[in-house]
Amino acid sequence: MVEARYRKQRFFLVLCRSVTFAAVLVLSILIIHILLEGVSYLRWDFFTNFPSRFPHKAGLKSALYGSAWVISMTALFSVPLGVASALYLEEYAPKKRYINWVQINILNLAGTPSIVYGLLGLAIFVRFFGLDRSLWSGSLTLTLLILPVIIISSQEAIRAVPDSIRHAAYSVGARKFQVAFGQVLPAALPGIMTGLILAISRAVGETAPLIMIGALSYVAFVPEGPWDSFTSLPIQIYNWAGRPQAAFHGIAGAGIIVLLVFLFVMNFGAVMVRQRFQRYRN
Repeated sequence: MVEARYRKQRFFLVLCRSVTFAAVLVLSILIIHILLEGVSYLRWDFFTNFPSRFPHKAGLKSALYGSAWVISMTALFSVPLGVASALYLEEYAPKKRYINWVQINILNLAGTPSIVYGLLGLAIFVRFFGLDRSLWSGSLTLTLLILPVIIISSQEAIRAVPDSIRHAAYSVGARKFQVAFGQVLPAALPGIMTGLILAISRAVGETAPLIMIGALSYVAFVPEGPWDSFTSLPIQIYNWAGRPQAAFHGIAGAGIIVLLVFLFVMNFGAVMVRQRFQRYRN
């Protein structure tokens, strides 16, 4: 029986290794293909030109500014609200049935398809509140999209803080507020930062919700405020990839490279902040 269990575990281990190797191989082939297609289009004017119907004049300027605007506003809304909600649910919320119902709904919302959030943003922010196709609508819709992920990951990080820290703070006369914000939250920050990295990275690559709220695929101007219309890197890449000209496919590959570098730089910065908090905690 022990030998049969060992064989079963070995089979699953080999299967997991095979699947991982196949996924890495496919991803490597895809990245190499994108690099071969798009690296020749990475010129300085590609970052300073607006989109155009002529491939040699097309650029990413409006998409870069639009993505920076919408991600900054999304982080500004979602991070404080998500972390505060997680802290309330873990440290302050009473152990009642309706809290369990709220928790179940948060878990369900984390697995909801992004197109549903696009429809919700279209109905609430664009039509009901009259925000139109502005950065307000896009950032608030993406806030709804990543908020459950931030809440769940922050709850797990707060839950992982040892109770001995809480008991030690209470034993010296600290109040609930002082324990939650002075001891528990700093100790949970490394785990919270991990959740924020994953959530904001998801928001950077989302296309369907922004298309649903009416984000434009062709913008020949730079947004100057949150009431302006906008486009984003994924939408611009989607627009180029759908063109019949082969040159636009290469430009789409260049846009994908820029998006990957943007994600890498953002995640690298967040990881460095996380490591700094980790050293501070230790």
